Amino acid sequence: MKEPQIRKIVTQVEEVRREGFKELAAPLRRCLVAAVIKNPYAGAYAEDLGELTEIGEYLGDYLTRIAVAQLGEKIESYGKGAIIGMNGELEHGAAILHPKLGKPMREALGGGKAIIPSAKKSGGPGTSLDVPLHYKDAAFVRTHYDAMEVRLADAPKGDEIVVAVAFTDGGRPHPRIGGLQVSEVKGEDGLR
Repeated sequence: MKEPQIRKIVTQVEEVRREGFKELAAPLRRCLVAAVIKNPYAGAYAEDLGELTEIGEYLGDYLTRIAVAQLGEKIESYGKGAIIGMNGELEHGAAILHPKLGKPMREALGGGKAIIPSAKKSGGPGTSLDVPLHYKDAAFVRTHYDAMEVRLADAPKGDEIVVAVAFTDGGRPHPRIGGLQVSEVKGEDGLR
């Protein structure tokens, strides 16, 4: 695996105890881990983005292990995202997030059958991105449709990429819109 040039790692942990007008039965823990990395393709077009694909594999494992250390074994939801500095291109984020990041992420979690939802955009320092979340074993579990925001005041610089992974140990607070429940998940196809 290709190890990236990392400027910094940011870890954000939330413990939600109350939402709206009601206390939660148990706190919901959410964790986002972001790496600010040097974009090896900044400033020029390249047909082969293999170095970013390898970096994605490395970060899938590295960042997820940080989150697991924060949340423990009971991770139910996941998501990923990237903000590409203005000297890069959107496809640079895709090269990190899609071909190889997911497998080591799932291995570090001990599983996950559902597709890992993702988002990406270009922008400068302070650009925000909502990293989508859903249940890790079945994409149609509505109780876990959510997002965590990543925004770093000093990143990404023009030649950087912010790569983020997000996790929760439960669904949204007070879910009540119906649909497939965690207790009904078959976990065979990643959908139901």
